[in-house]
Amino acid sequence: MSLQARPDLQGTFGMCASTHWIASASAQSVLERGGNAFDAAVSAAFVLHVVEPHLNGPGGELVAIVAPAGRGPKVLAGQGPAPAAASIERYRAEGLDLVPGAGALAAAVPGAVDAWLLLLAEHGTWELGDVLEHAIGYARDGHPLLASAAGVIATVEQLFRDDWPTSAQTWLPGGAAPRGGDLVRNEAYAATLTRLVEESKGAPTREARVERARRAWREGFVAEAIGAFVAATPHRHSTGGVHRGVMTGADVAAFEAAWEEPVSAEVRGVRVHKAGPSTQGPVLLQALTVLDGFDDAELDLATAGGVHRAAEAMKLALADRESHYGDAVPPEHLERLLSAQHAAHRRALIGEEASAELRPSRLDEDPWLPPLRAEGTGAPSPTAGEPTVSSSGTTRGDTCHVDVVDRWGNVVSATPSGGWLQSSPTVPALGFALGSRLQMTWLDPASPSALTPGGRPRTTLTPTVLSVDGEVVEALGSPGGDQQDQWQLLYLLRTRFASTSPQRAIEAPAFHTTSVPSSFWPRTWTPGGLVVEGRYGADVLDDLRARGHRVDVAGDWSLGRLSSVRRDPASGLLCAAANPRGAQGYAVGR
Repeated sequence: MSLQARPDLQGTFGMCASTHWIASASAQSVLERGGNAFDAAVSAAFVLHVVEPHLNGPGGELVAIVAPAGRGPKVLAGQGPAPAAASIERYRAEGLDLVPGAGALAAAVPGAVDAWLLLLAEHGTWELGDVLEHAIGYARDGHPLLASAAGVIATVEQLFRDDWPTSAQTWLPGGAAPRGGDLVRNEAYAATLTRLVEESKGAPTREARVERARRAWREGFVAEAIGAFVAATPHRHSTGGVHRGVMTGADVAAFEAAWEEPVSAEVRGVRVHKAGPSTQGPVLLQALTVLDGFDDAELDLATAGGVHRAAEAMKLALADRESHYGDAVPPEHLERLLSAQHAAHRRALIGEEASAELRPSRLDEDPWLPPLRAEGTGAPSPTAGEPTVSSSGTTRGDTCHVDVVDRWGNVVSATPSGGWLQSSPTVPALGFALGSRLQMTWLDPASPSALTPGGRPRTTLTPTVLSVDGEVVEALGSPGGDQQDQWQLLYLLRTRFASTSPQRAIEAPAFHTTSVPSSFWPRTWTPGGLVVEGRYGADVLDDLRARGHRVDVAGDWSLGRLSSVRRDPASGLLCAAANPRGAQGYAVGR
């Protein structure tokens, strides 16, 4: 067995894992000074806005699963809705057949910051200024720019110069694109956070002070700046056309993050908790319940047969996502999709040959089908939002993730995304861009994820929490758009269906199917597509091709950005693991 690149961390005090070492270290520093897991996660989240600006931002969104010690998991829903004026008719009148992948027409109402502040108010213990100290410092005084962030800026440099001047002012300091390792600052965002802290002061309790900051964001200077900028700034979108956004300050003010009940399924003695069908979370539950009917040898991911079965199960689950998931899916539909009877029916569709069809379930009527645009029929733009992983394994935009567990047993798994620096022009008064999550909606009213004024777009953000006998034992997640639940499936098959350690499971060779329409503009797919890390070797790859998979070999260490934290309720032992690919994600703890 090969050596691990990183150790499985173990301790009893606290564990933090995220997609950036500075965020992980910031979260751990909060734990070391007496904060709980929720204080630590919020601190890390605002640091991620600063150090991974090409992967998330305050103009984006958030889905988290939160489990206070001794209590069951809850979903923290920080996905903002479409603006009131964002209708199919309005976008069709702009000459569009898809929501653009970048530009203000693609922006949902920012939801991440309000959600993080809700978490801090209700479950944290620290004052807002203390929680934001690290983020304000890195934004004001500078941080070393990731090489990947520098690459994104270089890719969109000409767009910024020619069409998005406010982004050029922010991301081309001194008129030149920064290089990896350069110390970069975002003084406007530091000022925004500082003002939130100042406006929070004067209330009689900590919770009330955080609530003041929430109001300043939703109803005060932030909402006002967003509305004024969008109204005054037509700009080029990823489609090539020039459009004006439709978001107003009133749209921002109308949104509040909320708590929702998770959905779950039990497999192999472990209950897996996910966000509901306004996300792709139930996809993982569907795939697991289908695969639960195979024996362990048939699911050995070191073999072509195991890879094949896992990929086919994900194709079936993702097809159901396309045809049945959305913010208004009937509860009885989801109940049927997650039933044992439905899993058995879908399992029977997995043969020895790869499917190249989109095969959604038929529920009460014929399922809605998305337009099936073959890969290559669109013209991907460097501002196209989150194609996350191309067939070569290279990234052009992505997401963040953070997991925290503390010594008291509080657990949080959070996946913030959107509001990337390449999403739309920077709002200069605030130091950040709006997001582009509306690109996940369709301009077809028959779709369960149709663009709807005031309706949430279905999101790919999909953290996971596990429990055994009612006790929370693990939190995990990954960036990766359509790949998030696919890579989490591999992790769970290795750690829960087999006995692989978390770190070894994260480091094991990864794969994912592209045989489903992408959630991101230009919404293409590769029928029968399977992207596989080259470490699988020629024998496995040849076997997969013989089964009919359209295999695309990625780099040996190119797929997956998982992290996880664990706790043993009986002993109090804590564990953490993080992805070594790209030398960016880290777990810390003691």
